[in-house]
Amino acid sequence: MITAIKTCSQVVTHMSIAFGLAYLLTGSLALGGLAAIIEPILNVALLPKHEKTWHAIRHRYASTRFGLAAVAGEKVSQTLLHISVAFAVLYWATGSMAFGGLLAILEPICNVIVLPIHDRLWERLRTRFDSRGGAVAA
Repeated sequence: MITAIKTCSQVVTHMSIAFGLAYLLTGSLALGGLAAIIEPILNVALLPKHEKTWHAIRHRYASTRFGLAAVAGEKVSQTLLHISVAFAVLYWATGSMAFGGLLAILEPICNVIVLPIHDRLWERLRTRFDSRGGAVAA
């Protein structure tokens, strides 16, 4: 149950970052909301295809000296996918390459900073919840 709530909280956090940045860049609640909805939907739609492709690549090169390079390539490719989606959403919404570029740079940086903090907070909550559950069961 905690895992499901944590996952929902991660989605809300990610959407909040997208909304906040798009709103700060454009001053528009509508464009902020659009970015908060469309950007995660596109990522959710594209990531499984991305992972399937890279799974095949990793499998092909797993026993060769390129195995580690395939893993690194996947992470770089995943980052570029996120950046491209963030850019495309705000560029499509505003027609501004500057706004698209800023969101493409700032949104992943904010996620890299905020989401690990989010995860640490949830691990603390899980630890507290587990210790209370153990005390109740004892």
